[in-house]
Amino acid sequence: MAGMQIKREIIVFDAADLDAVSGFWARLLDGQVEKEGDWHTVYVGGVPRYGVQLAPDHVQPDWPDGSPQQIHLDLYVEDINAGHRHALASGARLLQDADRDGAAGFVVYADPAGHPFCLCWD
Repeated sequence: MAGMQIKREIIVFDAADLDAVSGFWARLLDGQVEKEGDWHTVYVGGVPRYGVQLAPDHVQPDWPDGSPQQIHLDLYVEDINAGHRHALASGARLLQDADRDGAAGFVVYADPAGHPFCLCWD
């Protein structure tokens, strides 16, 4: 089975305050923020680097001794159906499916330890 082609990777932060978190990363990295409802993208050098998604019930982690970190990967793929098959064959667990025939979207998976990640396409 052929592997999937990753076009882009984005680290996504959950946040109750989108402006505070996306603004912080943009300032830290000398970037800009593009806002789309409950999602902000931080661009650095014109390249999308980080996502910040609204999580109204977000609880700040108390790492390393308390609540775990709250972050996930978005992997943008050329072919979502091939990527979906590859993820499942690799041991991913499907958490939330989507209409994979649409022009853009994402499917949510977990790795064997339960760490969430998304395969995205646009």
